Amino acid sequence: MLFAHDTEVALVAAAALVNTAGSDGEKLPDMAALDEFFQAYGWTGRREHTAAELRGVHELRPRLRRIWELGEAGKDEIVEIVNALLRETNALPQLVKHDEWDYHLHATPSDAPLAARMAVEAAMALVDVVRAGELSRLRICELPGCGNVVVDLSKNRSKRFCDTGCGNRAAVTAYRARKAAAARPTP
Repeated sequence: MLFAHDTEVALVAAAALVNTAGSDGEKLPDMAALDEFFQAYGWTGRREHTAAELRGVHELRPRLRRIWELGEAGKDEIVEIVNALLRETNALPQLVKHDEWDYHLHATPSDAPLAARMAVEAAMALVDVVRAGELSRLRICELPGCGNVVVDLSKNRSKRFCDTGCGNRAAVTAYRARKAAAARPTP
């Protein structure tokens, strides 16, 4: 494992959150979709189930996306974004234990607004990424036109595509190009 388990879970959840505003449309259009996302990524704590809560989650996504867009070259700006997220939410890291999880870090109370909890979880995970010098593990999917963000947690840093089938589409495209090239008459 490259990072602590809670860090990896938070990074994957942050990438998934960013990708809900993907090039193929809005994936968190309403409260029902937010409820599903909340459950799928194991979020805990209070929920308001209001339009303001959904709007707060939507407003967080471009701030997180910016981190992936900046990459290693933008380390200083990434640190500014992370620090701002922690400062704005009055993050106070503490060890907690709940559900099936052993001790891990939380930096907001469970009754903080959902968007604040999401921001802090992402920011705390990104602190680990920056400190470990592993910003190169945050990428944009290599399939032209996709634009989804990727967290590469593989040992050999080989993940190039997001998890929405882009790797398969790239392989099919490459295969078809090879077949077409082989079928062309040689001069």
